[in-house]
Amino acid sequence: MHIIDRLTRPVLFAFDPERAHELSIAALKTGIPFCTGGVQNSKLAVSVAALNFPNPIGMAAGYDKNAEIPDALLNLGFGFAECGTVTPKPQEGNPRPRIFRLTRDRAVINRLGFNNEGHAQALARLSLRKGKSGIVGVNIGANRDSSDRMADYQEGVRTFAAVASYLTINISSPNTTGLRGLQDRENLSELLQRVMRVRNEQAALIKRKVPVFLKIAPDLSEEALADIAQEVLEKDLDGLIVSNTTLSREGVREPAASEAGGLSGEPLFERSTIVLAKMRRLVGPALPIIGVGGVHSAETALEKIRAGADLVQLYTGMIFAGPGLPARIISRLAAYAEANGLKSIAEIRDSNIEAWADRPLT
Repeated sequence: MHIIDRLTRPVLFAFDPERAHELSIAALKTGIPFCTGGVQNSKLAVSVAALNFPNPIGMAAGYDKNAEIPDALLNLGFGFAECGTVTPKPQEGNPRPRIFRLTRDRAVINRLGFNNEGHAQALARLSLRKGKSGIVGVNIGANRDSSDRMADYQEGVRTFAAVASYLTINISSPNTTGLRGLQDRENLSELLQRVMRVRNEQAALIKRKVPVFLKIAPDLSEEALADIAQEVLEKDLDGLIVSNTTLSREGVREPAASEAGGLSGEPLFERSTIVLAKMRRLVGPALPIIGVGGVHSAETALEKIRAGADLVQLYTGMIFAGPGLPARIISRLAAYAEANGLKSIAEIRDSNIEAWADRPLT
């Protein structure tokens, strides 16, 4: 572990989790290079949804909710960064405390509830990036008090199409009452139809079709996964993100496991990877998939790729391993590609898909 990682963890862990998060954002906003960005290796480059990623490791949504530090995240070595979740209107989210560390389990429970400053603030910040390199996605959501949540997603596409490298439709957070109901087939069909119509309208204006991904929950049945796969293919989405946090507490030992909210971190790795592999088998080889959930090392990132992921995201792993984690993972992925004579890290995609996809959803 890098010396910065050894120093930052005890400092940040001295604060409650939400305050520690705010301090880490403030630190990255200073522009101080806390860690090197890791190696650059052409064998790690991945082309997905007409975007060229320098490496497959990305920062997941939930950390940079208000698009304050995407470039600082890229400077840590991430091949891409996803901002948000952003809703049309600012909202406070759920009452504090609403983030809980499960240190022995290397996990976190959050019930934040899409706390963010709203579209206007995020748009203003992202507009300042015009002309800069680097892939920055925007994760969009619905306000909890919205009278038409589907319209909120349409507004998100309309707002960010011109400034986002890609957009993520987040209907899988467990912390907004009723939101996951949009994953039900009838609702999902209407939502995707409405979202893609706006995306195509915007494409005519900005002369570019911004890729649209759908982020799903890990707490879905085999039947629900099949329905989602069919809708995503029928509506011509550009990809999937598998998965969001889980309501399950399987494998979690700490008393804080009783807190309400979504669980992320190492206990999520197994289930999210099973769901990833099952979705890869359902949608076939062509549709891009971003694998997320429990990634905390080069080996867990590699296993996501072997299970069917084109790209991999992390967040909670960095809370416990420090800001040097992405650079370490990237360096080890490059070493793996070199040692195994790979022309591209993408060559190992799907190499272990059957072992994961055949496992039951318990």
